[in-house]
Amino acid sequence: MIENRELSVDDYLAMLRRRLKVLLIPALVAPLVGFLVSYAFSPKYTSQATILVEGQKVPEGYVPSVVTQDLTQRINTMVQRMLTDKRLQPMIDRLGLAKGSMSIADVAEQVRSNTQIEQVQPAVTTAGPAKRKPGQGSDVTAFNVNFTFDNPREAQQICIELTSMLLSENISYRTEVAKDTTDFLTQQLEQAKHDLDDRDSKMATFKKQYMGQLPGDEENNLKILMGLNSQLDANTQALNRAQQDKAYTESVLAQQLAVWRSSQTANNPQTMQQQLAILQSQLITLQARYTDDHPDVVKTKNDIAELKRRLNEMNSEAAQSPASNDKPNVTESPEIQQLRLQVHQYDEAIAQTARDQKRLQGQIQAYQGRVALSPAVEEQYKALTRDYETAQKSYTDLLSNKSKSELATAMESQQRGEQMTLVNPAGLPDAPSFPVRWMFAAGGLGGGLALGIGIALWLELRDKSIRNEEDVQAALELPMLVSVPWIGSDAKDRGSDGRLQGRSRPPSEEKKETVEV
Repeated sequence: MIENRELSVDDYLAMLRRRLKVLLIPALVAPLVGFLVSYAFSPKYTSQATILVEGQKVPEGYVPSVVTQDLTQRINTMVQRMLTDKRLQPMIDRLGLAKGSMSIADVAEQVRSNTQIEQVQPAVTTAGPAKRKPGQGSDVTAFNVNFTFDNPREAQQICIELTSMLLSENISYRTEVAKDTTDFLTQQLEQAKHDLDDRDSKMATFKKQYMGQLPGDEENNLKILMGLNSQLDANTQALNRAQQDKAYTESVLAQQLAVWRSSQTANNPQTMQQQLAILQSQLITLQARYTDDHPDVVKTKNDIAELKRRLNEMNSEAAQSPASNDKPNVTESPEIQQLRLQVHQYDEAIAQTARDQKRLQGQIQAYQGRVALSPAVEEQYKALTRDYETAQKSYTDLLSNKSKSELATAMESQQRGEQMTLVNPAGLPDAPSFPVRWMFAAGGLGGGLALGIGIALWLELRDKSIRNEEDVQAALELPMLVSVPWIGSDAKDRGSDGRLQGRSRPPSEEKKETVEV
């Protein structure tokens, strides 16, 4: 192939005509070789079972499911648990798969490597598309269990066993998750209850310690403090009045004592006789103006009787003991005694009022201290209340979740939750899944075409023949003056450019005679 020039479509068609045999021979032989090579591999048979995932029968608005893991992840987890040596050993013993020198571990590894879980979209499922469920994959409502083995009967039996184990594992897994969730929530609920009781005890102790100083008591404390201040003011006024009354009574008592003491010097029979005469004259005057029941008349009569009694006593004492006439009578008058009694009463009232004043002042100080401590107590109380409310909310939420988990556990135990149903049992494979002979033949065809194209390209790259005017100009880099057409027995089969039409030409016949300058 002459280089350094642009090839046209005609050039490529000419190459195809020249190398057609090189392309066809590998393309025809290679598929046959690939088909024959497929017989060199031992056949493998795949048994397939389809499992449909059905949503829970109880609406999730009433009983939410506790299994929230994605369906794909959950299936992978169950498959990993199911394909352990310990779980596969009963099946291997039952089917007698450990033959010859193969151990149970080798057979289990072979089972794991030949098992495949394939997701199925809703449009492919036997039961039709289903709604998406929480915890499932995006659109996956079914999946296939595939098992590949060199014996179709054993492949079917192992696939049946694996499908049955997977369905049982699903029930066991969901029940176990629900039970573990309930147990966990029960433990957390007990811990939350213990924490709530502890918070409740601290709250009660705090209320008992700061009784009357809690945030709700501040307004009452202010009202009580105002009332105590009013009582203290009234008590102070009463104390002042009592002290004034006492002072006045003491002054009157002092005057009466002074009069009484002065009258004691005149306490002799002559003076008393004169007093008796004066009183009798006053009585006559009063009886002329008032009746005998008038207080002044009664008082005057009593004074006259008292003077007469005292005169009689003095006369009797004088008769018995003449020396006693000089001893004065020290008995105080009733007015003085009454005044002394009033002073004593005032003293007691003042003392009681002073005690009440001291008590009120102590209560005022106590309530003032409560009001002053209210902000600090309120801050501590809010912190305790916040912790208590948080603990109570946590306990309430855990109690609600535990109830829901118990319902979910009961639902799973009664198999009313999400279920996996076998819709297509494992069938007996009638054709090997490997090797697929038509795929080997198609691979051979592709390889043959690639080989033929490679050989044709290699031959064209090595071919330096000059076949037309463009090759001449590209090879010599000189202008062509004239070209002589092909003249011979096959001239009629050539075109105006001297090339054969409709059949290939030998390279010796494709050259043209050229005259160059």
